[in-house]
Amino acid sequence: TDHRTMAHPVAVTTPRARKTTTPRDSRAAELLPMPTSAWAAYLSAHSGLPGPRANLELVAAFAPLADEPTIDALLTTGDEYHAMCAAAALGMRVEGAASEKRARELAADARWRVREGVALGLQLLGDARPAALASIVDAWVDRAHPLVQRAALAAICEPRLLRDPRMAELALDACERTTQYLASQPPAERKTPDVRTLRLALGYCWSVAVAADPMRGLPVFAALDTGDPDVAWIVTQNCRKKRLSRLLDS
Repeated sequence: TDHRTMAHPVAVTTPRARKTTTPRDSRAAELLPMPTSAWAAYLSAHSGLPGPRANLELVAAFAPLADEPTIDALLTTGDEYHAMCAAAALGMRVEGAASEKRARELAADARWRVREGVALGLQLLGDARPAALASIVDAWVDRAHPLVQRAALAAICEPRLLRDPRMAELALDACERTTQYLASQPPAERKTPDVRTLRLALGYCWSVAVAADPMRGLPVFAALDTGDPDVAWIVTQNCRKKRLSRLLDS
C-alpha cells in the first residue's frame, strides 16, 4: 500500500452558530444602561421623524422594557412618536384590565402612528403569548368602534403570527366578522373616516389571512357578497395583492 495516498484522519469541528444581532437588539442594548428619565430624549433623537418612516425597530425595542411611570410620562409629552412607543408598550400589556382599557382608547386615537403603536404592541404580545393575543382579537373585533376593530385586524393579520394554524384561523374569522360589520353599516356611516380606515385595512388583511390558510380561506373569500359596493372594493383590492393573486391563478 502506498501510504502517501492514504488520507490522514482529520478532526471534524462544528462551527458555533453565531447569534445575529438585530436592530431591535441593538436599540435595546443602548436603552438598558440609561436611566429611564433619559429615554424620552433618546426616542426623539432616533425616531426617524420627521421623515417618511418612523423607527419601528426602536418602538419594538422600547415596548417590553418600559415600566408604567415611563409609559405615563411619554403619553403626556404631546409628542406623537412618544405616544406611539407608549401605545406599543400598552399593547404588549393588554392582559391587565387597566392596560387593556388604555390600549383600546389609544387604538381609536386620532393620530395614526399611535394607532399603529397599539397594533405593533399586540403583535409583540402574539410573539410571546399567542393565546393572550387571540383573546384580545376575539373581543376587539366585536367592539362598536371601527378603529378598535381595525387594531385587532392589523395585529392578527401579520404573516409571522399566522404560521400557527390556530392564529391563521382566527385571522380569517376576524376578517369575516369585521367585513360583516362594515356591510351592516348604513351608507352615511360608511363614509365616516373611521369606517373608511377599517375598510382600508380590510383591503389588504384578507390577502394575508387567505395566504396563510388557502384551503380554508379561499372558499370564505370567494363567498363574500360583491353585490355590496364596499365589499366589492375590498375583494378587488385583495385580488391585486401578489400573495393572493398567485393563489387565484394557480
